[in-house]
Amino acid sequence: MNQRYFSPIVAVLLLSGLHASAQSLSNGFMSGRKHGSASISTTQEWYQQVYLVPEKVDRVPIFERIHIQSVNVFANYGLTDKIEAVVSLPFVRSEGHAGEQVINDLGYTNVRQGLQDVTGLLKFKAYSTVLGSSVLNLLGAVSLSTPASNYKSEQGLEYIIAIGNRATKASTSGIAHLQTASGVFVTGQAGYSLRSGRVPNAFLAELKTGYAGPSIYVDGWATVQRSGPGTDILQPGFDGFFPATRVNFIRVGGSAFRPLAQGFGLVVGGSTYVAGRNVGKSTAVTGGLAYNF
Repeated sequence: MNQRYFSPIVAVLLLSGLHASAQSLSNGFMSGRKHGSASISTTQEWYQQVYLVPEKVDRVPIFERIHIQSVNVFANYGLTDKIEAVVSLPFVRSEGHAGEQVINDLGYTNVRQGLQDVTGLLKFKAYSTVLGSSVLNLLGAVSLSTPASNYKSEQGLEYIIAIGNRATKASTSGIAHLQTASGVFVTGQAGYSLRSGRVPNAFLAELKTGYAGPSIYVDGWATVQRSGPGTDILQPGFDGFFPATRVNFIRVGGSAFRPLAQGFGLVVGGSTYVAGRNVGKSTAVTGGLAYNF
């Protein structure tokens, strides 16, 4: 089973790194020593409904609806056969649709953009065993994310369209990956993320299943976030600082990859929120180009 072949494919699929961190940067595949990939993707994301407390609302407060465009640069590299490094950096443009009178009277802007958060991750294979014709790998990952620019996320309703929460995040996760001889795989992971300032810490989990073959890769996934104690938007205790809110969500999506030639390949993906708290009910589509080496 050529595990090295599959890992660059999955690395590209990580480019569905959407505004709300739809998928984890870690996965169950390893690149192998001196192998990896570099890729670039663009994502279009939009929402009008918002999961607030106690119920979902049909319009984004002030801004009516929001459109988010992002470009993400991603690379992974196998330091050894059991240790892999990953780096990711997105540029995000967030656009609201507040009326002209609101913009003029309140001094708001409908557009915020800039480099968001740079993330570095180390992944290591801790255990591997053969189960019949399948292989089970147990892995661990640690990551650090911090703002890459001076973008603002402060108190006030105008920061509903902020491109990030300006927190430094240290995260760790455990991963179980089962790869069958037919190419079908299942990956489950769970971890915890510590956030700086008033941003609540969070439990993160993801389940992914798919097929990795010689000419195509497809997957489906579900991601869950459960935050620690925080405020709720427009509820008692909320002081207008959105990063301090308790953000929970369930997001589902899928991806597909098609190799081209000479190491290049194309990826497409989509995702949507199906439940949440203090988060927009967004839908997103992603396309990208990767080079594998």
